[in-house]
Amino acid sequence: MSEDTYKTITDLSEAIYTEKRSKFIAIALPVRTLDEIKTHLEFYQKKYYDARHVCYAYMLGPERKDFRANDNGEPSGTAGKPILGQILSHELTDILVVVVRYFGGIKLGTSGLIVAYREAAAEAINDATIIEKTVDQEVTVLFEYPFMNSVMRIVKEEEPEIVSQSYDMDCSMTLRIRSSLMSKLRARLEKVETLRFEDSEES
Repeated sequence: MSEDTYKTITDLSEAIYTEKRSKFIAIALPVRTLDEIKTHLEFYQKKYYDARHVCYAYMLGPERKDFRANDNGEPSGTAGKPILGQILSHELTDILVVVVRYFGGIKLGTSGLIVAYREAAAEAINDATIIEKTVDQEVTVLFEYPFMNSVMRIVKEEEPEIVSQSYDMDCSMTLRIRSSLMSKLRARLEKVETLRFEDSEES
């Protein structure tokens, strides 16, 4: 993977793993924000209200620095950590993996729990569609209408995505492009007369 790409999943996937009559339901979901994660967790905690444990791990952002693992009452390190381990070994981000455990009456021991949570998470991830995305940046440019053709020629050649555009007295256009290509795009746009940048945050 290059520096401005990352891997995530496209949609929800589920898997069921059983071990000594304990049933583990694993759900992998694509997420972008902590609010989304919170909403999903509340939903699954309500849906599986009768389960013994609802454990999870998540990873957010292209830099993969925002993550958390939660054992939800299982012995420390036996649930959230192995789930997070699967996210890490698949090099994924913008993902939440929830594993719900229904206790089957036979204790699994710490090593048994680690294996079960790891396998359940792995099966849900393996059933998901994994895609590679680019880390993109956005830039908003303002320019006078007569210079529209100059701007559009650059857009056609550099191929950024046009996020939004408006044509009043002053035209504005928001463009999104892969991070590694941004400096070239900006350098070319800077040469257009009357054009100025209205910097926005990285997306």
